[in-house]
Amino acid sequence: MLSKPELRSGFTAALVAITVAVSGCSFMKAHSPFHSSSQSTSVPSSAPASAPAEGAASDSAVTHGDGSAAGASGSQPEANAAAAEQAASSATAATPASPAAAPTPDQAARPLTADDVNPNAPRHYTVKAGDTLWGIASMFLRDPWLWPEIWYVNPQVQNPHLIYPGDVLALAYTAGGRPEVHLEQAGAVRLEHGSGLRLEPSLRSSPLEGAIPTIPYAAIAAFLSRPALLSAEQVSAAPHVLAFREEHQAGGAGNELYAMDVKAPTGTRFLVMHLADKLKDPDGGRVLGYAAVYAGTAVVERPGQPAKMALIDSGRETLRGDVLIRDDASNPLNFMPRAPQTNVHGLIIYDIDSVHLIGQYSIVAINRGTRHGVDAGTVLAVDESGEVVPDWGTVTQDTYGKSEAFARHVKLPAERAGTLLVFKSYDRMSYALVVGASQTMHVADVVRNP
Repeated sequence: MLSKPELRSGFTAALVAITVAVSGCSFMKAHSPFHSSSQSTSVPSSAPASAPAEGAASDSAVTHGDGSAAGASGSQPEANAAAAEQAASSATAATPASPAAAPTPDQAARPLTADDVNPNAPRHYTVKAGDTLWGIASMFLRDPWLWPEIWYVNPQVQNPHLIYPGDVLALAYTAGGRPEVHLEQAGAVRLEHGSGLRLEPSLRSSPLEGAIPTIPYAAIAAFLSRPALLSAEQVSAAPHVLAFREEHQAGGAGNELYAMDVKAPTGTRFLVMHLADKLKDPDGGRVLGYAAVYAGTAVVERPGQPAKMALIDSGRETLRGDVLIRDDASNPLNFMPRAPQTNVHGLIIYDIDSVHLIGQYSIVAINRGTRHGVDAGTVLAVDESGEVVPDWGTVTQDTYGKSEAFARHVKLPAERAGTLLVFKSYDRMSYALVVGASQTMHVADVVRNP
């Protein structure tokens, strides 16, 4: 007959064996290719707008795993569950991600159909001088930013991505019903100058004589020639005014000045910009740029450190510390409008015209840039931020005259207000033109994938 110590020892050994067996089953289940778990699927991150959306599927998986680990408590069962979930997520991330798991915008989730075509789209269209790619895309598509999906790139045609005045475009459908726009006949401009002359109908660095482009270049050219806003990157890299000759405290046209960090030869022109208010990112408070006022134009007379310059034009007095921005007339504006390839969620943070209401052809700044997948050509929708209103419930005679402080407040849903086309992008900020407006917009309205 067994003694009590022997019984206790045998019972303990049995419990240990059972525990090891259960742990082994759990391990096999977590690593089995047939085990299905909703937590192990790599999905796009739903991080708030303040988090940089740098955008690969693997980033989303890492974020998801980190979030799960961070949310685990200190108890052993929950720690084991978190470890099993992390192992399953790692096993999933090790295999090629399926198309459904990639953070792809809705526009790229399906092929184009006849429903995407503008009901008034012509079967044939001859490109005219002054056309823009946005205007042509709007002619053929309900959503112009889907142009890369409908344009057929013929590898046998010189410069197949470009469209020239005189080209004849044709709308056709494949055997599967997919719409395509292709070059039916090359125009004289393409045949004569297709090797180098870029006259495609997109935003241009100079307007065509006698033509009124669908997107007025003048609205952008005025901003580019004398910017009312400078990015933090521009300011940090810019030369600055050090002092004036003849002990002047300020300068105007005809005065000479000295400037630091001017790395340019004699005769180079610079815009003198006076910095005003800081422009901060609502997501975190980082300084993204500065409002700027045109003070004048200066030309380099003698390079050096400091360089000697002469003011040849004045918009206001030039002061010590004003920054110098190189007056570069060539601003490449040939790009294709398209939806972003990552999920973008940001805000309008500045209106160049400094007005309360933003409408079509206004220029705005948004707090999203290249690190978020936004660059020249990116098209974004604008949602008007919903108003906060008091909710009195069922209105009775006693309701009238009461203070709103006693009412429940409800934020109305955001509504689509317009469309932006980005034409200049920096790391964390971009400039965009309002190309469509169904209602007025404001600073702090949301920008997102269209």
